[in-house]
Amino acid sequence: MSIVKMKRLRLAAMAADRDRLLRLLQQIGCVEITEPEVDEEDAPLLEALTRPDTGGFTAAREEQNQAERALEVLKRCAPAKSGFLTPKPELREADLFDEASAQSARARAEEINGLDKRLAAIRVERGKLAAQRAMLEPWRPLDLPLDTPSTSQVLVQLGTLPANLPMNQAEGAARAACELAQLSEASADRESRYCLLVCHASGSEAVLEVLKDLGWSRANLRDWTGTAAENLDRLAQEDRALTEESASIEARLAAMGDARPQLQRLFDLATANASREESQSRLLDSGQAFFLEGWVPAERWPELVKALEPYPCACEGLDPSEEEYPQVPVQLKNNWFTRPLNMVTDMYSLPAYGSLDPNPLMAPFFILFYGMMMADMGYGILMMLASLVVIKKARPDGATMKYMMPLLGLCGVSTFLWGAATGGFFGDLIPQLLSIVSGGPVESYALPKLFDPLDKAVNVLVGALVLGVAQIFTGMAVSMYKQIKRGETMAALCNEGAWFLVFICAGIAAATGLVTPMIVVILAILVVTQGYGKKGVVGKLMGVFGSLYNNVTGYFSDILSYSRLMALMLAGAVTAQVFNTLGAMTGNVVLFFLIAMVGNALNFALNILGCFVHDMRLQCLEYFGRFYEDGGKPFKPLHINTKYYKVVK
Repeated sequence: MSIVKMKRLRLAAMAADRDRLLRLLQQIGCVEITEPEVDEEDAPLLEALTRPDTGGFTAAREEQNQAERALEVLKRCAPAKSGFLTPKPELREADLFDEASAQSARARAEEINGLDKRLAAIRVERGKLAAQRAMLEPWRPLDLPLDTPSTSQVLVQLGTLPANLPMNQAEGAARAACELAQLSEASADRESRYCLLVCHASGSEAVLEVLKDLGWSRANLRDWTGTAAENLDRLAQEDRALTEESASIEARLAAMGDARPQLQRLFDLATANASREESQSRLLDSGQAFFLEGWVPAERWPELVKALEPYPCACEGLDPSEEEYPQVPVQLKNNWFTRPLNMVTDMYSLPAYGSLDPNPLMAPFFILFYGMMMADMGYGILMMLASLVVIKKARPDGATMKYMMPLLGLCGVSTFLWGAATGGFFGDLIPQLLSIVSGGPVESYALPKLFDPLDKAVNVLVGALVLGVAQIFTGMAVSMYKQIKRGETMAALCNEGAWFLVFICAGIAAATGLVTPMIVVILAILVVTQGYGKKGVVGKLMGVFGSLYNNVTGYFSDILSYSRLMALMLAGAVTAQVFNTLGAMTGNVVLFFLIAMVGNALNFALNILGCFVHDMRLQCLEYFGRFYEDGGKPFKPLHINTKYYKVVK
């Protein structure tokens, strides 16, 4: 239950062994490769080195994208049923890196993506055909080739007029402008009239001038040959051919569902290759040899040295100095009880290297507080069952789920125990049910309990504040320990140590009634300790008054924050009882269960998230603020990180 000690790895090896060594490091999964730190003494030597070619990383990323696109196509065209909570299938490492299988998968991915591209092209072509058909459809009744030209004697022009313009008015206007002009309508819709104008050349300008005033717009159909009906028939044939081709391609894709496992392996292989190639880009290369820097857990250093023995290389593992601590990655080592709290620590911030692992200090409080806020045996059973089922069936190994489910189970145990203490089982479900079935007051069927939070709300509030004081005292004790360990004993005694005495004296005053003597003692403690480190009488007085104001208001507000433990306990209990009472008012067992279960489901869903948020706030603000040093960088070793398969040796 600590922060894993790290060693700085420096390795030099032959360039011919670079790929094999990187694969070895990826298989071991305990080395994070970093950018080399160049000292002034080493700068002239390292300036002559170059970076390896990054083409492999680009290729791996492209292969990853190809596999992902092909899987998306199969998801759309050949969907597969996946079982609920199905765990990742296992795959041997040798099978993942098998080149023959990878080559076959690449061919399938290329084929699937090619068919999908053709489908996309067909959709574009059909869209163009649809636009062309929409443009030509109004001219279908016109039995005249669309490319009929004008002559030196006759003007032939197709155009449109507004639909609200009467056709006889347009015809009369054209004839008035020129007796040798004829305007005929081919069709009309809600917006336009589609017309053919035939006019002698001598009066064409006058006719067009009149028609323009009426809203005449020439149709742009000069690129078409033949009649509109002929072109529409041809476009319909082309569309049918494309539709048939599209259906054929979709049928082929629907039959390619068997390629899904291959593509998933290819995706995981490309992910592993991309990770390795990305790490390779941080190396320095001389052409004959390469240089690598990184971090490795000290406990795995012997394993790494043994794995490197077959290769002609030189390596060293150095303990980081305190100046290097900000650059050292952080890995936490916890047991089964504290490990799930990594989820909370990761969401907040990892501890700085060289500081304390907060999980063992946080786990008892987090789990206790969560159970106190939920406080229901039924909800606790649901949480434990959900945790056990997911862990057993899905075997989660993701960065979040592998911590979330065990944490849910531990909080479920706490919730059940607090529910047993308060007599809550889905609120007062059982007493209400027995009252409906057997008659009599609900109170006569109440479950055994240590206390009723609704009747003893003040006691619950006091208990919540006492738990808050206990957690704050723990944080203060840890802070004192850290200061004393750094040699700052007087600072620890004059800060947290003095306030420990202040709280003790305040407790004695409250318990015995000796208020005046204890106030004198408290003031004496503050005068003696809170001026520590301040110069002059004025500085010491300012230190006393400033410390008194800041700490009294700070501690008071922090302790008061723990009243949320009582508030959420009461809110959850009252909400459950309200829904149970509404169901009991029907007097029908079936309706009672229906209303009660719906209400409890809503209450459970609301509180399972709300309790987590409020619990996080108490840990991250009121507790961590006492001792926690955050800012650690997560340890990210080069390893085989997969999405679809669980790789085994």
